[in-house]
Amino acid sequence: MSTTLTVKVWRGTKEGAFTRYEVPRQNSQTVLDVVTHIQRFIEPSLSYRFACRVGMCGSCAMTVNGKACWTCRTHVAKVAGDDGELEIAPLSNLPVIKDLATDMSAFFDKWARAKGQFKGTATRADDFAKVAPASVERVAANAGIECIGCGVCYASCDVVSWRPDYLGPAALNRAWTLVNDVRDVQQTERLRAVAGDAGCHACHTQGSCTERCPKQLAPTLAIAGLKRKVAKAAVRGEL
Repeated sequence: MSTTLTVKVWRGTKEGAFTRYEVPRQNSQTVLDVVTHIQRFIEPSLSYRFACRVGMCGSCAMTVNGKACWTCRTHVAKVAGDDGELEIAPLSNLPVIKDLATDMSAFFDKWARAKGQFKGTATRADDFAKVAPASVERVAANAGIECIGCGVCYASCDVVSWRPDYLGPAALNRAWTLVNDVRDVQQTERLRAVAGDAGCHACHTQGSCTERCPKQLAPTLAIAGLKRKVAKAAVRGEL
């Protein structure tokens, strides 16, 4: 096994290019460790994001050897191989601000377009809502509520690449959790929002979002659930 890593890192904006660096190989080294080493000791102008370093925030997501992932949880030993080669790029399907940092505005704007905000009627004067933990709706919502908006699924989605207006798996997964929240009062509006050409029916069910989700969520199943909900609402004349 090599004692150094040959790392190609994207520099610049959309029109940038890869720059090659040599980095010492260490035990239990993560890809984020590699990027941090380059920034601290070789290239101080390198731009990237990170925060918690322990897989809680998702801000360190990048494309490593062609696949989107959390770099703080991705160990070099699992992706570099014996030859010690790495290619690190910004997340796909998002505008590049500089180097490895992307603009997440469109990603979160699509959450808003999919009615990804909870809207209820209860006030502070009301008792807490009681939702049975074993109810069908609660179980369905539980399957998707751990999303932290890291963008890995969005960057892995080929449909987003083909159709930039597609809402994407994260926004649709969020919509699915709220569709199953019995306290929410904008269900019809939300189904209308995800029923358009750029909504749930644009999904080709390739499953890349589910395969690469660091939280082991299944946006593919959530989108399938939305398709069923939308179809039933359409038959009832609600859309």
